[in-house]
Amino acid sequence: MSAAPSKELVHTRIWQEEAEPDNPFATRVARCHGYDVYGDMLGKASWIEMLYLLFRGERPSAQQVALLETLAVALANPGPRAPMVHAAMCGGVAGSTAAASLMAALAVGAGQNGGAREVWLAMQAWEACGTDLALWHGHLSRPPQSGVDIWPEMAHPAGFAPHGEQATLPVLQLLAHLARHAPELAWLQQQRIALEAAAGLPMGMLLPVAATLHVLGFTAEQGEMLVLLLRLPGAAVHALEQWRYGFKRFPFFPVELTDDPAGKVSA
Repeated sequence: MSAAPSKELVHTRIWQEEAEPDNPFATRVARCHGYDVYGDMLGKASWIEMLYLLFRGERPSAQQVALLETLAVALANPGPRAPMVHAAMCGGVAGSTAAASLMAALAVGAGQNGGAREVWLAMQAWEACGTDLALWHGHLSRPPQSGVDIWPEMAHPAGFAPHGEQATLPVLQLLAHLARHAPELAWLQQQRIALEAAAGLPMGMLLPVAATLHVLGFTAEQGEMLVLLLRLPGAAVHALEQWRYGFKRFPFFPVELTDDPAGKVSA
């Protein structure tokens, strides 16, 4: 005699639902890691607390909320210079659907050059080196590795900026703010110049982001997902703005052509 099939067809430790008595397709009670979302959390929990609970499976402390809130603000809009935002803007100005513009942003923003995969690599480095400067020197002295064969080889150490000669003001401001919340992040601020010397490049935004996600207890895979998610608001609003402006006002960076026909004087 065969056993009766289990009624639990959805297997997840994250979410538990109870159906409405008269409609098995509708949810009556939804719990996130045991917390009643609509019965207890509404009006009490913030978006950042919900985000932490979903990913980590536990309620965050006040310090953890402050750190994740800081990252959410810092990452909310990478700006038009960021390739993922520019991709969304291209979708918007072309009249693409909302989903298409966001998918363009996700596709471009998933990469290793300033994208979410670079955060994954930087978190891997942070997990391996921690606050040991000697380990960082060893790590940064080796050629960067992508870690997975579907990715091309890294052109620069993860978390460091391939352009420019010094860390940008936003990076310094973020570091200064983060340093007040955790000893590991204070160490990162104190050792910035030494790390930059070892890398031969200025520190970028994604190294403090990766360090903070590690301090918060996220895995590299979770950090990669979170950065993609937290950067979407900027991509969304810039796509909407360009949709309203149209292609004639689409911003672009000036390019000087060395062989521009318009600049040639006819003989």
